[in-house]
Amino acid sequence: MTDVVGKLWGFCHTLRHDGIDYGDYIEQITYLLFLKMADEKEIILPEGCDWKNLKEKSGVDLKEHYENLLRKLRKEKGILGDIFAAAISRFQNPVNLKKLINLIDEIEWTDLGVDVKAHAYEGLLEKAASEGKKGAGQYFTPRILIQSIVKVMKPDPRIHREFTICDPAAGSGGFLVAAYEWLMEQTQGGTLNREDVERILKRTYYGTELVHRPRRLALMNLLLHGIEGRIYLGDTLYEPDKGARFDVVLTNPPFGTKGANQAPERDDFMVSTSNKQLNFVQHLMTILKPGGRAAIVLPDNCLFEEQAGEVFDYLMQDCNLHTILRLPRGTFTPYSAGVKANVVFFAKGHPTENVWIYDARSNVPGITKKDRPLMPEHFAEFESCYGDDPSVFSVKALEHRALMAQKCERFRKSSYQ
Repeated sequence: MTDVVGKLWGFCHTLRHDGIDYGDYIEQITYLLFLKMADEKEIILPEGCDWKNLKEKSGVDLKEHYENLLRKLRKEKGILGDIFAAAISRFQNPVNLKKLINLIDEIEWTDLGVDVKAHAYEGLLEKAASEGKKGAGQYFTPRILIQSIVKVMKPDPRIHREFTICDPAAGSGGFLVAAYEWLMEQTQGGTLNREDVERILKRTYYGTELVHRPRRLALMNLLLHGIEGRIYLGDTLYEPDKGARFDVVLTNPPFGTKGANQAPERDDFMVSTSNKQLNFVQHLMTILKPGGRAAIVLPDNCLFEEQAGEVFDYLMQDCNLHTILRLPRGTFTPYSAGVKANVVFFAKGHPTENVWIYDARSNVPGITKKDRPLMPEHFAEFESCYGDDPSVFSVKALEHRALMAQKCERFRKSSYQ
């Protein structure tokens, strides 16, 4: 992806003379990449909106065709209409549009992996961040971390017919895509019962995202996997509870305190606080089904906020907060390199008795982009200690962790008072 991102970013410099800033450029790339990858995967689009028609045009005809194509797609009903909602062309010079189309056409994107748009998007954001561009602080959860969380959570929709998975801070859909890819691995490429296929592809993967661009990416990534994901555009914390309940919740809420800076007026929140992360914890307590399981990424400072003790007291009365994974320093490099964070795992329905803390930070060199990148090996031992049984209430799971705790120096048991 380094070469691909380098080419795309290099062309961004050219487009600045056309009045297109990096944010608009990245958005236009998402439209064009989707059209190219839809063509590669033989996804049927409305007449005249396919990649072949687009790349055959040039000059003023190309500019007008692209504008009409976006206009037509944003009027479509269903997921296509959601993906292209409010989509407009930012190109003034059709020569620049043609150059970008040719650049994208050179690559077989699906051969690089269906989630390549999110990789390209992140790579371009990283480039923008290195040049201090406004808005480039937006980051995404590293896929290595996402995949490790999904491995231990085992979000298997075959368990029952109403099984649902949610990310209330969906971003580009990384957790939802990884959950589906995990299922494909378990089924050896998708060997599912016929009656389960439609349900899994249409009524299993849900999310909420506040920002248009990441939501667009999430919908695209899911659709390119054949999934009609339900990604609601809205505010998870400040809108009333919509009543939906989920079996598994996987999420990394935005770090920092910028935002409304006021406590949400939610009847289901036991503690009134303006801290976003603590409110996401309370939101997860609401949206989990009884017996449902959650994994949430939380920064260290959140755990020591003034009202954190009160929130976690309620959490541990209603849920089994069974595991905390302390992440290596620099896990979120380059977007928030200095943030120290954890993954908190809990299940709804039983009070907490013991909390298992796995320390993947102490005596571990900090993560850097080039010399010490985040690798699957950083979490391999944690996954082994966590075990194969995602049911934290089972005797088997508890016995396994007790045995592994004795064998692993960095995995310790502590009572959370």
